[in-house]
Amino acid sequence: MKKTSQVLLVAAAAVALLGSGCAKKKVAAKTPPAPQAASQTASTPASAPAVRQTPRAQQQSAAAPAQSRYPDAATRARIDQLLARIEDAYFDYNQHTLRPDAVKALQSDSSELRDIIVQYPDYKLKIEGHCDERGSEEYNLALGEARATAAKDYLVGVGIPDKQLATVSYGKNKPVCDEHDEACWQKNRRIHIVAEATR
Repeated sequence: MKKTSQVLLVAAAAVALLGSGCAKKKVAAKTPPAPQAASQTASTPASAPAVRQTPRAQQQSAAAPAQSRYPDAATRARIDQLLARIEDAYFDYNQHTLRPDAVKALQSDSSELRDIIVQYPDYKLKIEGHCDERGSEEYNLALGEARATAAKDYLVGVGIPDKQLATVSYGKNKPVCDEHDEACWQKNRRIHIVAEATR
């Protein structure tokens, strides 16, 4: 009985060793060639046609979208009309938050403007931030930028893509009024929206 148990144990050990030895040989033999064959197969046929066909495909696709990504003259004229109708948004002294009248000014025609320019991803608008004459140059440049950014955030909120809106601050350098009183200063604390210069 002991001999039978020992024989069975030795036989089981031998089977286990043979089984594991075969499995290692199969894995070792198959694993290295597979990635090399796959990479050669994938890179050689795929790269050759791609190199030959890509320039033509790019030229054709670049020609069509280049015209449709930027509005034609009639559409640009309509955008200019809408921009002219959107009044400047005004701000309180030393503030960059949009007042209710500023929101109302930005709402004017902004939905039609949005509906047009989203169709032309290369067309951009610029939001200019302005300040009155009081305060330092550095302070007013920062405040003008904060005002332009507040207006931009509002327009992005109504659906105009962020990438189509740029901001710039002129601080106190481009006043619309030169008097030295509150009525004039109020006119200078504003944002103004323009079309960016064409290419």
